[in-house]
Amino acid sequence: MDVRLRHLFISPGHNFFGRHGQAAAENPTREVQEIMCRAGHGVEGDRFFDYKENYPGQITFFSWDIYQAAKVKFAAPALSAGAFRRNVVLEGYDITTLLGQRFTLGGVEFEGTVESKPCYWMNQAVGPGAEEWLRGNGGLRARVLSDGPLAVGPAGLVLAQPVA
Repeated sequence: MDVRLRHLFISPGHNFFGRHGQAAAENPTREVQEIMCRAGHGVEGDRFFDYKENYPGQITFFSWDIYQAAKVKFAAPALSAGAFRRNVVLEGYDITTLLGQRFTLGGVEFEGTVESKPCYWMNQAVGPGAEEWLRGNGGLRARVLSDGPLAVGPAGLVLAQPVA
């Protein structure tokens, strides 16, 4: 099926992850036109690349529809899709259904592993109440199963059998 990759992001460092009780860090979230995915490693140049062996969050996905709804909900028309700190913003498919699934997107194979749950930092990055509002819609973490690039624009999405 046809979907669209609306935004792609990488960040070299953590702003929120592992910073409980501290101020947010200020590592940039860079929007790029293409990312390079590496099987078993993640996204080149991103903070989770080679983070841990078999890490379930080698790449993260976020819904374009949720992003658009957040801009309305939090009266933030200038809100950047990068505020959610996910690698891929996808339009045209309900990413929550990819949990526990193997799928190929733009020719690269992934395994949807866990929900990317929002944390309290979203109240700062998006707006007060964002953590609660995003529950169940915070995105998807996945493992990268094959090498290849993803580029902004149209992409094919192919679903495989559910992971046992």
